[in-house]
Amino acid sequence: MRLDLSLTHQLDHFRLSVEVGFQGDNLGLFGPSGSGKSTLVALLAGLNTPAAGSIRLNGDTLFDAGRSVDLPPEQRGIALVFQQPALFPHLSVRGNLLYGFKRRPPRDRSINVESVAAALGLEQLLERGVNNLSGGERQRVAIGRAVLSSPRLLLMDEPLSALDDDSKFQIISYLKAACARFGIPYIFISHSLVEMRMMTDTAAVISRGSITDICGTEELARKLMERSPVGYINILSLNSMTERDRLCVYRWEGGELLLSPGNLDTGSGLFELSSKDIILFKKHPEAISARNLLQCTVASLFESGTKMGVELKCGKGRLISEIVPDAARELRIEPGGTVYAAIKASAFRKLATTEEK
Repeated sequence: MRLDLSLTHQLDHFRLSVEVGFQGDNLGLFGPSGSGKSTLVALLAGLNTPAAGSIRLNGDTLFDAGRSVDLPPEQRGIALVFQQPALFPHLSVRGNLLYGFKRRPPRDRSINVESVAAALGLEQLLERGVNNLSGGERQRVAIGRAVLSSPRLLLMDEPLSALDDDSKFQIISYLKAACARFGIPYIFISHSLVEMRMMTDTAAVISRGSITDICGTEELARKLMERSPVGYINILSLNSMTERDRLCVYRWEGGELLLSPGNLDTGSGLFELSSKDIILFKKHPEAISARNLLQCTVASLFESGTKMGVELKCGKGRLISEIVPDAARELRIEPGGTVYAAIKASAFRKLATTEEK
């Protein structure tokens, strides 16, 4: 996908001014509420008309104010998925999936309903009424309906924000697999950096109607570490839970981690761990209350405002810890050195239950 935007748009007292070029399979649009994300989506899709500028997708002009070009939404080849699935209540799952498919010329129907249903885990739901679906199932149907329209570009405007964590991260897995399988590029819009990191490789940061930065999502997470009240979020996939001394023991990257007993019902899961909850020691402490003590190698250091990020190699796993520069100097923390990382069992928060690996 090649997307070139040069847009200005005025909406009451809000002004959007975007000048950006992007090439790749996926792009995140990241910013707080009111920053202009949804406004930009509406302009891309043709739901609203910019005051000036141009929109080009893969070299084709969708909008050009100077040349009086403004393709209607149905001619742009762009599909949308919103926060609410907006399914047709009188149609079955199959009927909803086929809604956009039937409106495409036969020559453009490159995807069939059975393959989309398989990719999104909907095979057993095709004849069910949509009013009998869970929130996560309804959103998967909305995504499938968009995919079956064989779009040149899929726009997703906060599609996960109304879902619980389990549904949210299950859909991320389905969605990435479906877009990869059918070769559909997408723009994923969210104010959640965790969602952004899991869905995209590159993010455009939008603030007060302007794109202020374009970078890798991992780089963005490191840049924002100091400004975030939760620091940098480590995302860990833990599995094969067993119980020991009333704690949950999980397998992680060739080693093990101990978590609080509140996770006894989660055999395998996706967990988050804040960089603020990883305490570093230069030497092995004699005694410590934290139940996890990992011997790690310092892989790299990076600055984030007034904070220092320490990338740790812990066996096969990687973690980011957060310290102040004075601590880095006093402990003589430098790449290649050895440190001990202490983590409380209660520091981990479950994001989603996953299937056992």
